[in-house]
Amino acid sequence: MQVYSESRRVRSADLDEMLHVNNIRYIVWIQEISKAHWLSRADAKLQALGVWVVREHKITYYKSAKLNDDLLLTTWVLEMKGPISTRIVEIKNNKTGDLLVKAVTDWCFLDPDTLRPKRIPEKVEKRFQ
Repeated sequence: MQVYSESRRVRSADLDEMLHVNNIRYIVWIQEISKAHWLSRADAKLQALGVWVVREHKITYYKSAKLNDDLLLTTWVLEMKGPISTRIVEIKNNKTGDLLVKAVTDWCFLDPDTLRPKRIPEKVEKRFQ
């Protein structure tokens, strides 16, 4: 399993009217770290084999993040089967270690020309084991 992590600091633009990180911001971060992980492991040849689109997000919110909190975002691929890759993203408070958000996302691999689902190539799977 290839784990990928990034740190972030909560800025005022990330907050909602209750001064917590907005749920939409978490979704953006989930997608950004997923893409960053893909780009960090897949060279141009692998990237040319297909494109990823979200099929389903399941997000559980445990605690709120607030202004200036330091966060640790971590992601890994749980499973790849057919055209579907199931990816986990955890967002924790970097100071306390508290789990704030956990997302389980199914990504679908598409043929870059037809934009139809296609089986994830074995060489892609191997990069993320």
